[in-house]
Amino acid sequence: MGCELSKLASSTTQNQTGRESPPPPAATDPRLPLTARQKYTIIASWKAVARSMETTGVYMFIKLFESNAELLNMFTNFKHLKTKDEQSTSQELAEHALKVMTTLDEGIKGLDDMDAFLSYLHQVGATHRKIPHFNRQYFWKIEAPFLEAVKMTLDDRYTENVENIYKLTIKFIIQTLIDGFDQAVI
Repeated sequence: MGCELSKLASSTTQNQTGRESPPPPAATDPRLPLTARQKYTIIASWKAVARSMETTGVYMFIKLFESNAELLNMFTNFKHLKTKDEQSTSQELAEHALKVMTTLDEGIKGLDDMDAFLSYLHQVGATHRKIPHFNRQYFWKIEAPFLEAVKMTLDDRYTENVENIYKLTIKFIIQTLIDGFDQAVI
């Protein structure tokens, strides 16, 4: 009964009380700064955000421009939108917000395949080299607005634990975009 085959055949383990416990979550790719449980949590909670990508994205950009008004001038299609009301009803802003949220969606859904995740976000980061006067540090300016937008969308599901996981994830995504930007050949 104590042979290796018996141990391997059991998919559960016994805890100190003698009850069976589920096996621990599988390890994640060492390049990912999340545990398996954190990765599961973000992928599960992201489904609610994905159902409201445009609304979440527009809110994120409105928050970005509230605290970084100078960045609005980088967007030729909607730099003329100076008020929150104009921005919230702009089709051009909504289209760009959806494009950015789709990139984030691809990134979060790609956490199971780190090679594809890194390749995709490096490519997106590299495309920002083509934007005149774009500074790599601008990527960081989306962090707080992103977190605020996710909090608004998730509402009471945005717990302290979920917030911490989103903070880790957006920092990882932003750094990966910057790495792609830095590695891009001009």
